[in-house]
Amino acid sequence: MERFYAPERRLDLAQEQLTVSSVPEKQDAGEKDTGKENTGKENRPVVIRVKNLYKIYRVGDIKVRALDGLDFDIYKGEFVAIVGASGSGKSTLLNMLAGLEKPTKGEIEIGRVHIEKMTERQLVSFRREKVGFIFQAYNLLNTMNALENVALPLSFRGVSRRQRLKEARKYMDLVGVGGQARHMPNQMSGGQQQRVGIARAFVASPKIIFADEPTGNLDTKTGEEVMELLKNIFKERNTTFILVSHDPDMRRYAGREIHIQDGIIRTEESVISGGKVI
Repeated sequence: MERFYAPERRLDLAQEQLTVSSVPEKQDAGEKDTGKENTGKENRPVVIRVKNLYKIYRVGDIKVRALDGLDFDIYKGEFVAIVGASGSGKSTLLNMLAGLEKPTKGEIEIGRVHIEKMTERQLVSFRREKVGFIFQAYNLLNTMNALENVALPLSFRGVSRRQRLKEARKYMDLVGVGGQARHMPNQMSGGQQQRVGIARAFVASPKIIFADEPTGNLDTKTGEEVMELLKNIFKERNTTFILVSHDPDMRRYAGREIHIQDGIIRTEESVISGGKVI
């Protein structure tokens, strides 16, 4: 059984940031080497390390293992597609990696920080400073125009209005929606809204981007355009990118695919070489 959060829970960017306007960072959750060996697979630093990860839900007297002992590493600048059918555990895994849910057991190390040990306030600060999100349902605020939506993450970092709007315009131009800067979300197509969402995710230069079914609400042609855009930005920015999808075709955009089924990793494959990692 896989637990899904409504968009406002999975990350309402406005409400969450306003709840914790200033949280001192006691730990460095940046993109640093963990100091551990990479077992020869990669020379790049490990950005995310998952060890013996479990998420167990109780339904009456029955224990449902949404995640059942996962182990894997994700490296700096890597594009990883986590793929699986509905109910496979992939969305639960995304929640764990983003600190939106606590694991039942196991470790999630991002940089030099074990996020499973963080308080909720520390997790909010971590997400605000280190992580960008791209959502299936776009999650744009209807009371703001496109430019203001893109600039929103910078407001939580104390960036001046003039500077954050300047940065927002730059990223809107980058994703091809500069002409929609003053449009409200209901005045834009789904593809345009998702491009605005992509600009918002990248505007604060996060170390890690999580994308949850980013083409799920788009037609095939628009979805392909959005994925090509994401792939190009990923290459330019060298950001660590984790995409979660039920669509196995998403693997062609990634450097590595992790296939989740029944809460375990069935296959882990380097897409570029076509070789099995495990």
